[in-house]
Amino acid sequence: MAHILVINSSISGDKGQSTQLSQQFLQQLPAGFSLETLDVAQDSYPHLAMAEIGAWMTPESDRTPEQKALAALSDNAIAQVKKADAIVIGVPMYNFGIPSQLKAYFDRLARAGITFKYTETGPVGLLDDKPVIVLATRGGLYQGTSADSQTPFVQSFLNFIGLKDVHFVYAEGLNMGPESAEKALAAAKARLAELAPSVAA
Repeated sequence: MAHILVINSSISGDKGQSTQLSQQFLQQLPAGFSLETLDVAQDSYPHLAMAEIGAWMTPESDRTPEQKALAALSDNAIAQVKKADAIVIGVPMYNFGIPSQLKAYFDRLARAGITFKYTETGPVGLLDDKPVIVLATRGGLYQGTSADSQTPFVQSFLNFIGLKDVHFVYAEGLNMGPESAEKALAAAKARLAELAPSVAA
């Protein structure tokens, strides 16, 4: 049975297009998978601070109760990613970037010696590879342009921690009129239907 981790980051909640696409994608998967869902916009992580990094660097047996609570934010996030057989990430575009709440979540996944390490030939990701579906929803048209800072950042970050089987599904032009939005969402849903069999395998 495949275990799917869904990470939503739209500040619009269930009304967000990326959240709705993630729900529609789950409906396209063959029956029998287990599911875990995170909403990093609703249950947001605080911005990363040195106190939390200090907790990571302190041996577990020596951590204070406060440090244990801080380290648990990252430990639990990494455990969820490790447990998943596939990951779905809803990524709306806000001011040319990813939601700050999603960035704060990503910061908890980057742990030296746990999810990546540096070697003489460069960094090496330590997570087992698995399919990652990135649902990129945008009001305008940005794919393939210099204004799309999301794609290279998300791709680079996921590759950095070992996740290389990354598939971007774009729904763009959502604020450019009903016809544009309908066409974009239809194309995104068709692409998700193509990906569904391999994700739940």
